[in-house]
Amino acid sequence: MHSITPLERLDATRFESPAILKKLAISSRRLAELKGIAGSIPNQEILINTLGLQEAKDSSEIENIVTTHDELFKDDVLPEAFANPAAKEVLRYRQALRVGFEQVRRNGLLTANHIIGIQAELERNHAGFRKLPGTALKDGGGQTVYTPRRNPPRSWP
Repeated sequence: MHSITPLERLDATRFESPAILKKLAISSRRLAELKGIAGSIPNQEILINTLGLQEAKDSSEIENIVTTHDELFKDDVLPEAFANPAAKEVLRYRQALRVGFEQVRRNGLLTANHIIGIQAELERNHAGFRKLPGTALKDGGGQTVYTPRRNPPRSWP
């Protein structure tokens, strides 16, 4: 079986190729443009809500939670009138994105404790990080692409 090098042991110079550095410069420019345009929007929450809802909908489809924009907007405006479980799941995902966005906006960084709070918002529980051994992220071919540390620190920053 092919072994995967842990992230902390990767040679950073392998990512300093001309192709990657060119993409980095283009991405940086585009983010600066977006920041400038976003600053001209009177209510930036509109942009965040729209992008968050689209991201939540698309990401949920990966987990076979499929809904329409129409169902999302109906459930968002009148949650008691519509009981679409898929729409409710997507809206919880969007709310978790909002929580994370506000944490970064307020603190300027995202800590492990913030991630635990986001997870609690999404899952509606306080389970935190997985502690059971055997957790692994696999690709479509069944190959393990990431295995989390077996012994997380006792306290998170």
